[in-house]
Amino acid sequence: MTDVNSRRPALTFGSLLAIGALLTGCGALPGTGEGEKTVTVWLMRGSASEDFVKRFTADFENRHDGITLDIRIQDWTGIGAKVTKALGKERGDASGAPDVIEVGNTQVPQYVEGDGLLDLSLESARDLGMHDWLPGLAEPGVDTSRQYGIPWYAANRVVIYNKDLFRQAGIDKPPATRAQWLDVTRELNSGGTQGIYLAGQDWYTLSGFIWDEGGHLAKESSGVWSGTLATPAALRGMAFYRQLQELGGGPKGADEEHPPQAEQFARGDIAQIISVPGATQLILQKNPELKGKLGYFPIPGKTSSRPGTVFTGGSDLVVPANTDDRNGAVEVVKALAGEKWNTDLARTMNYVPNKTTLAGAVAGEPGVAAMAVGAAHGKATPRSPLWPNVEAGDNPIKKYMSKVLAGGDPSTEAERASREITRRLDERG
Repeated sequence: MTDVNSRRPALTFGSLLAIGALLTGCGALPGTGEGEKTVTVWLMRGSASEDFVKRFTADFENRHDGITLDIRIQDWTGIGAKVTKALGKERGDASGAPDVIEVGNTQVPQYVEGDGLLDLSLESARDLGMHDWLPGLAEPGVDTSRQYGIPWYAANRVVIYNKDLFRQAGIDKPPATRAQWLDVTRELNSGGTQGIYLAGQDWYTLSGFIWDEGGHLAKESSGVWSGTLATPAALRGMAFYRQLQELGGGPKGADEEHPPQAEQFARGDIAQIISVPGATQLILQKNPELKGKLGYFPIPGKTSSRPGTVFTGGSDLVVPANTDDRNGAVEVVKALAGEKWNTDLARTMNYVPNKTTLAGAVAGEPGVAAMAVGAAHGKATPRSPLWPNVEAGDNPIKKYMSKVLAGGDPSTEAERASREITRRLDERG
């Protein structure tokens, strides 16, 4: 999946972070009598437990006579080149080549560009309930109104807070709006307590604030992508980020992993961090005394009726155009992305299910429930296949943030960063 913490390839902290003709083709399906066929599925390491894979395989093969599943676990390191190679292979010499692949949601555009994926628009509308999909998973899977990536699971940031510090400050419930959030954080930011630990280069969090204001990181016009950090809406998002970041001691020139913010929070003198709920595991490893003292709430929006927009990390399922068993591959995707196994995966791995209508399946786990609220309004990075160029190396968005937080003129720095984003999205070859 796209690691929500960065998709570095985006879910760290233990995994913190697809399917179409009618069933009348040449693939082996129940009752076709065409003999055994093997459908090879590539899933990423950490995305599903070994027990889940075993149970899914047994159930699928029991329900689909003539299909054997070969699920192969892949590592994130080097997966981009491996998938690209698999999508371009002729099946004749491709023993073990995949028929279904799990890919990071933000990675779908780069695979679509080479015409390596099947168009699954028909299955999406007819079989998979696409109108209820999480937008942050579904939108990256679309190209020219065709659906190539099928949402599988998601994770996103929430606010993790120290209940004791909230109680000591006389705060009895989490804030529901941005204005309330700033007020509460100011109250908490006193004495030896940091109101919030927000690193200066947490650009995924900034993205949500920009989207809330109606802005974008980049936009496409007539096939040309341009950076848009200097628009009034995007600048308002950065202004809010700056207000919030000042209410704690987070470093202005580093991201949330340098040092790891979960370790900082574990000290016990920080009231809030913005992270995936999976960070709780590391926090409690560092400070077991915080067990039972941590709470979660969705990142607040501008009004109480709508939570803040968040960057959605996670995974989509895709089907290579060169599969020799389209029907079998589609059946696998329908099963993995369908309600039964999608909710099973969400409960097993503490993910958000792929549909807003399935949020109730994780209501019993506070951190995941908070994620699900935010995920309903999630987004992903721009759909340019060259977007990885922006994130690679010296990310211009991070550089922009640090300069503004250090006192630089927001408009000037935003223009500079936008030009660099445009340059990177225009690079070819």
